[in-house]
Amino acid sequence: MMNHHVVRGDATRRRRHASALGAALGCGVLLLGVASASPAVASGPHSHRGVDYVALGDSYTSGPLIPRQVDANCARSDQNYPSLVSTRRPTRTFTDVSCAGATTDHMWKAQGTNGPQLNAVERSTDLVTVQIGGNDIGFSSIIGTCATLSSKDPSGNPCQQYYNSSGFDQLTRKIIETAPKIARVLRAVHDRAPHARVLVVGYPDLLPDDGSGCYPSVPFAAKDFAYLRDVGKRLNLMMRTVALFSRAEYVDTYKPTVGHDMCKAPADRWIEPLQPASPAAPAHPNAKGEAAMAGAVLRRL
Repeated sequence: MMNHHVVRGDATRRRRHASALGAALGCGVLLLGVASASPAVASGPHSHRGVDYVALGDSYTSGPLIPRQVDANCARSDQNYPSLVSTRRPTRTFTDVSCAGATTDHMWKAQGTNGPQLNAVERSTDLVTVQIGGNDIGFSSIIGTCATLSSKDPSGNPCQQYYNSSGFDQLTRKIIETAPKIARVLRAVHDRAPHARVLVVGYPDLLPDDGSGCYPSVPFAAKDFAYLRDVGKRLNLMMRTVALFSRAEYVDTYKPTVGHDMCKAPADRWIEPLQPASPAAPAHPNAKGEAAMAGAVLRRL
């Protein structure tokens, strides 16, 4: 028979963990404090042999339209960053179940022919990379909304005004609400693969880091470029914080991609604009961007 004191103790610890995580996300000072922190993780018993590697994630992981596409249902490329990592690290098995359009729900729920992503994680799994959360905050709809609103005030910040019309920033709220969802994913990964090294992969730099714009090439109003840049940074900061609280490591892909955003010339950009010039989905990494993210993961490893 189950010990009810143990059950109550576990429930209490989970509530305390959730409260601590919420407090961290709600306190700007603490967020900035942990932004430079990263958990120390030993190399582990699998460092000298090939690892069993599983990649979980959304379209930034899968690499839509980047040749060669190997899964039409999930718009998955064999040149995405998990594939590149698997070829440059000693890998015994490699399973990539990343899928365009995935949210944290799709860790437990199928997407067409792609089963629940967590089903790929097994007790023998040694390495897991997770890049998820952008679709939970409505990344595609944010881009569409801000592009549409830009015509109302091209020199202003109509997108920021729209998302703050209720008296608080709705996108910041969505980011905070996504934190426990990512934490739940990481708990499930640890439960299924208790000995695995788990890496939370952040999102790259989509817009100029200095806040400048490039309308109409990227059709956002002038002052919304800095606003949307900060939304991306806030999302990454949340992911870093959740990783810290969830016994995972964070991989920063933002800094390595600064200067290669969608406003740059085709030869220099690693993120394609809304009308791509290289094979990639709009506002997504091209092959160079995936290679840059692979480099960030490999440096962490």
